[in-house]
Amino acid sequence: MAKSKSDYWIKFLGTAGARFVMIRQLRSSGGLWIQADDTRVLVDPGPGSLVRCSSSRPKLDPTTLNAIILTHRHLDHANDINVMIEAMTEGGFKKRGVVFVPQDALDPENYVIFRYAREFPGKIEILKPHQAYAAGNFSFETSGELKHPCQTYGLKFKMKETRVSILSDTEYFEGLAEMFACDLLIVNVVFFEPRPGIQHLNLGDIKKLIARMEPKKTILTHFGMTMLKAHPHELARQLSWETGLDVEAARDGMKLEF
Repeated sequence: MAKSKSDYWIKFLGTAGARFVMIRQLRSSGGLWIQADDTRVLVDPGPGSLVRCSSSRPKLDPTTLNAIILTHRHLDHANDINVMIEAMTEGGFKKRGVVFVPQDALDPENYVIFRYAREFPGKIEILKPHQAYAAGNFSFETSGELKHPCQTYGLKFKMKETRVSILSDTEYFEGLAEMFACDLLIVNVVFFEPRPGIQHLNLGDIKKLIARMEPKKTILTHFGMTMLKAHPHELARQLSWETGLDVEAARDGMKLEF
């Protein structure tokens, strides 16, 4: 893989959220690639993650991965985890890398990671709330458990001097802003308007959240159909104007350098 001018960056291999955007591939669903010095980490390898790596410019080589992290086991986040484990370990011939997953991703009835593939990584670590983990030069901390139909965690880490939080799928609840205090917030926003009974954030939740948090920058991602129809980039500009904060909508293939 060609070396970036910056050794610390994040690339969006997809910005799709919810079933229909993922199924129709209106946005890609490959997850997030994080480069921290010489350590490469893939977060939430959903459908098409391997394809997005090979189609990136420059290409991203999944055989160089040091770690894979699942925030939770739902298909749009976890579909390609087995093939990416195969890639990271070169078909299991090189026992290397770390896979971080919530406990329920390994439950017998789920089989998110196939039994044979569990033997390939150097280690599988179970994510727990408010715990610190490391892989190579990359270290991160989990949030408390989020409110979603399965075990779900957000991630908090530093890219050089920038505190980054990835807020995965959840419904809004008190204490969320304090849990994810950061300089750069990457947040999943599936719905344009509230959908009672469905545990995902909507645009109104985001406005309330960032008004409390006041991050230096917020990146919206993981868009559902109603968000796409409402044009995420326009919504981000509107949020910036309303809150006085820097808000941007992610694009497939977008790269953040630190």
